[in-house]
Parts: sequence; structure tokens; C-alpha cells
Amino acid sequence: MDTPASTPTHAPEPADPHLWLEDVDGEKQLAWVRERNAETTARFTESQGFVKTRDRLREILDTDSRIAYPRRRGEYLYNFWRDAQHVRGIWRRTTLESYRSDDPEWDAIIDLDALADTEGENWVWAGTSVLRVWDPADPDARPDHPRALVSLSRGGADAVVVREFDMAAREFIAPERGGFTLAEAKSELSWIDADTVYVGTDSGEESLTDSGYPRTARLWRRGTAVEDAEVVFEGTKQDVAVSVFYDDTPGYERHLAERALDFYTTERYLLSPGAAPEQLDVPGDSEVSLHRRWLFVFLRSAWTAGGTEYAPGTLLRGELDAYRRGDRTMTVLFEPEAHRSLENFTVTRNHLLLTVLEDVRTRLAVLDLEQPDPAAARAIGGVPTESTVSVIGTDADFTDEVFVVSTGFLQPATLFHGQVDTGVAPLKSAPAFFDADGLDVHQHFAVSDDGTRIPYFVVAPRAEPGAAPAPAPTLLYGYGGFENSLTPGYSGLTGAGWLERGGVYVVANIRGGGEYGPQWHTQAVKAGRHLVYEDFAAVARDLVERGITTPELLGAQGGSNGGLLMGVMLTAYPELFGALVCQVPLLDMRRYHRLLAGASWMAEYGDPDDPAEWKFISEYSPYQNTDPAADYPPVLLTTSTRDDRVHPGHARKMAATLTEQGHPVWYYENIEGGHGGAADNSQHAFKAALAYEFLWATLRGDAATDGESAG
Repeated sequence: MDTPASTPTHAPEPADPHLWLEDVDGEKQLAWVRERNAETTARFTESQGFVKTRDRLREILDTDSRIAYPRRRGEYLYNFWRDAQHVRGIWRRTTLESYRSDDPEWDAIIDLDALADTEGENWVWAGTSVLRVWDPADPDARPDHPRALVSLSRGGADAVVVREFDMAAREFIAPERGGFTLAEAKSELSWIDADTVYVGTDSGEESLTDSGYPRTARLWRRGTAVEDAEVVFEGTKQDVAVSVFYDDTPGYERHLAERALDFYTTERYLLSPGAAPEQLDVPGDSEVSLHRRWLFVFLRSAWTAGGTEYAPGTLLRGELDAYRRGDRTMTVLFEPEAHRSLENFTVTRNHLLLTVLEDVRTRLAVLDLEQPDPAAARAIGGVPTESTVSVIGTDADFTDEVFVVSTGFLQPATLFHGQVDTGVAPLKSAPAFFDADGLDVHQHFAVSDDGTRIPYFVVAPRAEPGAAPAPAPTLLYGYGGFENSLTPGYSGLTGAGWLERGGVYVVANIRGGGEYGPQWHTQAVKAGRHLVYEDFAAVARDLVERGITTPELLGAQGGSNGGLLMGVMLTAYPELFGALVCQVPLLDMRRYHRLLAGASWMAEYGDPDDPAEWKFISEYSPYQNTDPAADYPPVLLTTSTRDDRVHPGHARKMAATLTEQGHPVWYYENIEGGHGGAADNSQHAFKAALAYEFLWATLRGDAATDGESAG
């Protein structure tokens, strides 16, 4: 496609001497990776301290005493589980009655270890789409689930192989038998009926967007080639993705399509055979969902409808058919306040459940679904009020069943189950994985450069009454992007790997997240990106001012967008930190939009090919802002060869540049793992232990607590 004349372009880019490292699987490149890995593992993994931490973390990840979080499908509760015996994992199911027991009887459906061994593939579980079949004579009965579309990733990549699975026969249905099967790609599938699906995949030239996601959606019938399937909806190459799916709710069946113009702007359509797609006239940057006859709209920006202006962060509901006829009468279900925002919402048969954040502390509120009155919102009986609570499952089509998880920094997770009207009771509880005696949690507020108060949580040893805190090795974690909120939650790995060793753990709720609603995020996109970094730096300074730590004892950690945050801390605020852990990061912001899924994030960061936008991006892009004369703290860069979301070239090139400039840098690249950085519990434990050992050794100046070799 020719570039439109109006598209801005900038001057040719300076030569990049490390561009060769973007070849992910090249022999020379992997030799470079192996050499860097060897240096890092020799320095940080050959002590008894590392081995002890790694084994302890692996034990936590593998233990059977963890909660097996369920997902209801019909009469069964499903769960995917990894442990020492099931390294790759097992997909299984049981009944609620059995699940209540101390030793549930699990029915194994797919053993991924056995499948990987049989097929000689390094399969990683990537989820399922299960067909629901209703009894026409009894639409209120729970559906049957005879078939599943199983997604399997090689090494943890986002791209997956999709294969149809017969739930009764417990076997995959081969393509020659008519089974729906897709080669490795970033695909989307949605069941319509037992013999028909909607599919978006790599089906040849022009079938993908510049971001690498489906550009077209097809109606695929059993026994036909996907390339021959009818195209029912399509977008442009510049879109992020398109998708089509079928709502099979009895009495409210409908076909829906979405066209994501960018990461935050989506057009929604209703599809009908023989008719043009009907676009829903809703704000493109809002979150939209349909449930039975209702249309829900959660606003990310101000919107005027029916003569009324609604603020960002407001949740509205309208009657879908009336709305399609032009009636803009909307019911306000939630209105934000200065310290109060809506984190998410879900429905049961008769109720609407709101998860509300008040200064980053959660509470659940219940409204009647048919006649909601926010003033009459109530709590669910039995749900704890002094912890982070989240709804992880409901039975929206049939009952008011609800599964709720409660947790906190020092509180292991508890799973509650019950009915909205009658309340919930504990169903499963996780054990404590570290000794929390003597630890306290406090919330503080730092003041950013523009005067905004930035909340953060500190988990630290309890101070003696009236005594000033003694500065301690401190790990500051942050993300600051894509409207993701960081709420208090229990981490056995952080507890065992950091807190038990005497470290302090801090979570910063900086802008770019969603802790105070959409505007907490939108003010920090594109030209406002500097606010993210100023907020994080303000928290770092506040920790020192309070005597919690010193710059020499302060480490920070972040991954993905949080890895970009670490890159900026390294190049723009090096004096604030003693060590940094930068994981699966974006770092070369001049080329990020040309690498893998990077084009889909331009609504967050901006377009480097637009001179006006490159101007503000160039001011912080870590790869372009390294300085050989600067005094940088030691940094550990980690990534994954199989990460097909954030290109490993970001971390590779940054490590090469820092090494060339003489800065203290360590590098580790996991061959498997995808964007999560680990494909199984063993890799996860190794990666976490490596980060903790690097931080402890760097901040304290010793490689391990005992300093002995593990060899």
C-alpha cells in the first residue's frame, strides 16, 4: 500500500550498529545470547544462596496446597494445573461437590506433558474455547460442552496452534476427519455451532494487520479449507485487529464484530445475514458489552448522550433495541469521584457486581440487574472488607453463583463461593508461603513534579514504637501503562525470595495505570508519558526521605511496559537507584512499532515516524539516550527468545550498547517462555531467583547470604 501524501516522515535514522541482534534465531545471534547467559549464570547462580532460593520458589510453585482456581462450564468446574508431576500441565475437571473436599477427584482431560512427549513438541498451554450446546426443550438447563478448540503454544509464544478436541472421546479430531485445525499464528476462533466457527488467522497475503493480528474474519464450515472460508468482516492493514464472535445466550443470540482501530479505539458492529454490518453508535474508546437485552458502556472519556454529559469513568446502561432505534436514555450505574473509581464489573443472573477502588483499596458493590439503584448498592455477605477482593467467576446465564478471591500483601488468598443474595463462605485457602510475622503494610503518598499525590504501598519489618526506620535493601516495583492497576496481593515468591531475607517491598501506583479511573491513564499517554517516569522517581525519592532506604540500597523492577520504565530510570534517573531489573522490555522506541506487535501500541506511546511525536518519544527512549559518560547502577536485562509480543531485540541491543559503553550490565535470555519469560514452573523459579539474587548481591555487595559455591 502506498504511503498517503499526508503521512509525516522524519529524516533517515542514524545507523544502528546492533541492528543485527534483531534476527531472533540467527546462529550468530544465539551464540551471542549463550555467551551473555553464561556470564550471568556464572556470576549469580553458582552460590548456595541462589540454589536455596530457586529450590524454595520451585517448591512454592509446585505445591499441591495452592488453590486450584476453577472455571464453571455447565455441571463441572475446570482447572489447568502445573506441579512437579505435571511440568507442562494438565487440563482437568471435577464437580463442585468434589471440589469442596480436601482431596477432589479430578478427571484429567488433556495431559500436556504426555502430549508434548508423544509429539516431540515443547507445548505450552494457551487456553480453550469450549462449545456450548443447549437443550431446545429446556433452555434454562445448563448446556453440554461436547467440543473444545485447544490453543497450544510452542515455547510460550503468543502465536498458537489450534486443534479441535472431542470432550467425550478425549481425543483431538484430525483435519482429515473434519477437525478444525490451524497452523501456528495469532488466531481468534469463536464457536457458532458444532460445525461452524468464526475465524481470524494468517490465511495468506493481506490477511494480517501491521501489528500481526487478523485483518479479516471468516465464517468457516467443517470440512472446508480455511483459505476458502467466506470473509464476513474486514478492516485495514493499519488497524490493530478485527474479530467476530457469536453470542449464544438463549433468546438473545446475535453475531458481533469488532474493528480495533488502535489499542483504545474500537468500532462495534452487529452482523445479520445478507445485510451490511450495523455499527453501534457508542464512543470508540469506551468499553462496551452486551448482556441479554442490555447495552453496557464504560466511558474512558467524556460523552454526551440524550442531552446529558457523562464523565470519564462512568458506567452506563441502556436497552439495546431501543438504543439502536435512537433512544439515548441511559441509566447511570457508577459515577467516579476523586478517590473512587470502577475497576471492573460483571453480572450474574439477577445482579450486577461492581469492583470499586477507593485509594487503591477494593470493595464489591451489588446492584439489581433489572432495576439498578446505585444509591441502594450493597455488599455481598461474607466478603472480607480489609483486603483486595476480586470476582473470578459467575454463572451469568443461569444462577447468582459467584466465586470471589480475597488477598493482601501479607494475606494468602482465600477463595469464597456462594450466592449473591445469601452470601459467600470460604471454599479454599492457600497456605502461607513465607513468614510474615513482624511485617507491616503501610500506604504512603509521594508528590510528583506537577504536585500530584502518588500512592504507594510499603511492606517492611515492623518498626519499634517511636523509632525511626533503619534503611534496608528495598525493591520498588512499577508498571505505569495501559490502564493496568496494581492492587495489594499475596506473592509467595516475593515473600520467600525477598521479604524473608530482610528486604522491603514497595508497589508504586503511578499514572499510566487505572488506579483512579481512566484519566489516571489518559493523562500519561503519548506526550504525557513523562508523568509516568516523574511519578516513579518521586516515589523513589520519598522512600529515601522517609528513611526507608537509601539510593545505594534501592532496587527497582519492571517488565514489558514496566521494562521501559526501568530503562528510563537507568538513563534519566540513575542517581536514585543501586540496581535495576529490566524484564522483557521495550527500549528502542524508535523502532518498537516495526517489531512484532509494536504497531498496536502507538495509541499508548505515539508514532516515531511522526516528527512531532518522535520529539517527545526521543526525550525518554532508553536506547537512544544511553550515555557512555554517565554513572549507571548495575542492571539485569532479561528476555525470551520466544517472546513474539515484545521483540527480544530490545533487550539484546541495550545490553550490547551498555557493554560497549563500559556500564555494569548483566543479560539473560530464556529460550522458551514467550512474553511471560517462562514456559514452566522450573523456568519461572529460575528467573525469579536470578532477579532476587542479582538485587541482593548488588545492593548488599555479596553474591549470596552464605557466599559459598554450589558446585
